Amino acid sequence: MLSKTAEYALRATIYIARKATEDDKLVIEEVAKAIDSPRSFTAKILQMLTQDNCVVSSTRGPRGGFYLADRARRLPVKAVLEAVGEYGFITKCVLGLQECSETRPCPMHTRYKTVRKDLKHMFEHTSIQQLVDESNDGVFFIDNPKMAKRKRR
Repeated sequence: MLSKTAEYALRATIYIARKATEDDKLVIEEVAKAIDSPRSFTAKILQMLTQDNCVVSSTRGPRGGFYLADRARRLPVKAVLEAVGEYGFITKCVLGLQECSETRPCPMHTRYKTVRKDLKHMFEHTSIQQLVDESNDGVFFIDNPKMAKRKRR
């Protein structure tokens, strides 16, 4: 349902929020490796996420890198999807039809209406920090399993 851009944007944001601070930032290579994404694709995504410090913050220079400010941690997941231009799927027809509505529904319209409502609620009412907390508890995982194995050694 989500595009690769949206998937990687969410993974990168959660990973950065978990691992980086304003004093200890992450470099792009580490983020790309951790979320199992090509470096150039990760760079493009992080560029979108850092535009106007919307979601991810960054600094240049020898101690530069990426981190999440406290205010960004409180943002809903929707903000990440909007930053990469991927939130529009929530209002589109699940079959991709140009015209799909209550008066002219596609065959899946009624079924998807409930799912769409639940997705919209989840994206608007789940903060980035909530996802970080849940992944820090060890219940959910975001890292590339190859990276996790290397870190344990």
